[in-house]
Amino acid sequence: MVAQSKRRETIMARSTSFLIALLMTLVLCCSASASVPYTLGTGASLAVEDHAGAFLMSPDATFSCGFRQAGENAFTFSIWYTHAAEKTAVWTASPGNLVNGRDSKITFRRDGNLALVDANGTTVWDTKTKGKDLTLSLLDSGNLVITDNPSSPGRAAWQSFDSPTDTLVPTQPLTKDTRLVAGGFILYYDHTNNLLRLLYDGPVMSSNYWPNPDNNAFKNGRITYNSSRLGVLDDSGVFMSSDNLTVQASDLGQPGVKRRLTVGPDGNVRIHSLNNSSGRWTVTWAATAQPCSAHGLCGENALCEYVPRLRCSCPAGFEMVDRRDWEKGCRPVFNSLNCSKGGAQQFKFVRMPHTDFYGFDLGYIQSVTFEQCAKTCSDNCLCAAFSYRVDGRGLCFPKFRLFNGFRSSSFFGNIYLKVPIDFNISAPAVVQRSSVGLEACDSKAPRIVMAGSPDTLFATPRNDMKWSYFFVFVGILGLLVLLFIVTGWWFLSSKHSIPSSLEAGYRMMVAAGQFRRFTYRELKDATGNFKEELGRGGSGVVYRGVLDEGKKVVAVKKLTQNVAQGEEEFWAEMTVIGRINHINLVRIWGFCSEGKRSKLLVYEFVENESLDKHLFVGTEHRPPLPWRERYRIALGTARGLAYLHHECLEWVIHCDVKPENILVTREFDAKIADFGLAKLSGRRDGGAGGVQLSHMRGTSGYMAPEWALNLPINAKVDVYSYGVVLLETVIGRRVSDQKTPEGQPLEMPRIVQALRRVVDSGDVSALVDGRLQGQLNPRQALEMVRISLACLEERSSSRPTMDDVAKALTAYDDEDEHPAYKS
Repeated sequence: MVAQSKRRETIMARSTSFLIALLMTLVLCCSASASVPYTLGTGASLAVEDHAGAFLMSPDATFSCGFRQAGENAFTFSIWYTHAAEKTAVWTASPGNLVNGRDSKITFRRDGNLALVDANGTTVWDTKTKGKDLTLSLLDSGNLVITDNPSSPGRAAWQSFDSPTDTLVPTQPLTKDTRLVAGGFILYYDHTNNLLRLLYDGPVMSSNYWPNPDNNAFKNGRITYNSSRLGVLDDSGVFMSSDNLTVQASDLGQPGVKRRLTVGPDGNVRIHSLNNSSGRWTVTWAATAQPCSAHGLCGENALCEYVPRLRCSCPAGFEMVDRRDWEKGCRPVFNSLNCSKGGAQQFKFVRMPHTDFYGFDLGYIQSVTFEQCAKTCSDNCLCAAFSYRVDGRGLCFPKFRLFNGFRSSSFFGNIYLKVPIDFNISAPAVVQRSSVGLEACDSKAPRIVMAGSPDTLFATPRNDMKWSYFFVFVGILGLLVLLFIVTGWWFLSSKHSIPSSLEAGYRMMVAAGQFRRFTYRELKDATGNFKEELGRGGSGVVYRGVLDEGKKVVAVKKLTQNVAQGEEEFWAEMTVIGRINHINLVRIWGFCSEGKRSKLLVYEFVENESLDKHLFVGTEHRPPLPWRERYRIALGTARGLAYLHHECLEWVIHCDVKPENILVTREFDAKIADFGLAKLSGRRDGGAGGVQLSHMRGTSGYMAPEWALNLPINAKVDVYSYGVVLLETVIGRRVSDQKTPEGQPLEMPRIVQALRRVVDSGDVSALVDGRLQGQLNPRQALEMVRISLACLEERSSSRPTMDDVAKALTAYDDEDEHPAYKS
């Protein structure tokens, strides 16, 4: 009993001590908070040496202002959220002017002027206000105001909300007279079109890059009749702009969350939300999802990449102008090109895949061959490179300067650099000079204010010695990586035997970074043991998966045995499918084949569902698909099939074209899925003779007559199926669901006869989906029905090719609705 009594006394004593300590801490904290005022009269000041404390705090303690450290010995006068783990500034007085860490101060002078004074007595920034009996207050909104009446901030003589820096806080307006600036990146209202834009304004060039500059305002979802030019972030996490832009934070509506909208050093605009428990900021919305979308990140001739963070690099044959400053870009290591020495024979072009330099085009040429595009650049002394894209139209963009460069595996274009004919781009010295300086885009050396040296305030620390260690480290790391790759390759090759006849082609694809082989374990983990099913069909079941540590959402298809039969045949199909690449085809990232286990394909994830959901499932929550999007999808599908039939290394017959296999992006671009799963046919077998498949493929209602007649199959079966899909796109209903007055299924021959009568009349408006209420392009509708009729011919030889179909639809395409160049 005595022992128990002593233990109770000990516990009570410890509890009492803990409570006393807790109460003392609370008292001290309350005293500290209470000691920071939210209103000051003239004569108040704060020295930079006291930067641990705040100059002012808002009445509800949400915001504080005072000195904020911005470098080793550099400070700014800023406002920040009090309870954030770091003093992330939401406003800064003259952001480009830092003050010394000694003898600097902020003073609310007797004449009513708030001034930031540096160590040498120089006034770095001031409000230029004057008056008697003025007060300085930090409001609960985060607005720092100077007024003669603290209870009426609307009468402020000066307020920080009128001069934002790189951030908006809730209720702070962005107006036609204000802008957010982070380095060379500016969020502002364009006074010409009244649109909210992101602009890069650098020392050499400037350009708008958000929203998409290739689109008009309406295609970007904006309106130009916007005289108010006003944007506001509210307390719930919604940012609304008067040009019709409305965005929401992902934690929309959560009570008590502190937020800010900030232009970052990478040129992106984001909404950040404060985690109350950790005090850390998280991104809950971003203007651009793709890294390197901002212009001017890396300077002239330089490339921006995301690997896995923003990084600048020089192309092969180029070197950094200034190792310490990426804004100066790269310069060629070869002599300047001179057309006077003999013309085009003096030049050659070096291909850079998945790369582009936005803007600075000498012109735009459509419907030309690659050779014609190259000759155009060769014959023009001003041309430094050209971009060429097939895309069904043969687009050529000669360029006279190379700015806004980026490289990404998800970009399906190429740039061709113009170099002297005798220049060896792969020479070791050239490669070495082009690979230097791969620092991150935000890796500029910090600015340091030297204490006691007011005449030489800013200096950059020398780090030349660090580079030698850096290169030695990179060299050793490269050898280790090479050893790891060779060992891993040997292991995989020995464990999963690649057919010897296909080994070279597979290795070439992997080396190009376009395609890879996954293990079953990887895909099982990525899909959560195949948990979330996206859809299923005759070829297999599709599951949602996440790869690359959550950075890439993919669709994983488990193939049925009748699709992927023998190992050799499957590998043969993979060597072809892995090289297929078109904007209107779902990208295939890789595959899995491990013995008797199910064979799997890994596709890009297309988030806006399939065409059948948009055509046939109309509800009050999903309005009918507008005509413009219908035509866009029809044209994109035709171009994708034309690529499969005519432009692949081997002709590919889809064999199951239907709305369920046409996926739709958020921009309503068509992406054909499930191609390449049928028997592949070589060019010599893809003509009139056709091939004989081992089993019937396709879906009832979309299958060509030759399937039922057991005739040889060629690409014209896809043309027939496309004709059915095209007709359904017009009428908004399944063709197979059409009935006679007696309620019997309407056979295709009778449907074709009825369509011919309507086309002969020249008016197809009665056929068009009634839910559109006449909102359509009559010329396009008539042409779509005509093409559908041609595709539905019973004899395959009478049907057009998909190339003919794509050209016919392109001729009726509204060019204003489909810009020629879209990055």
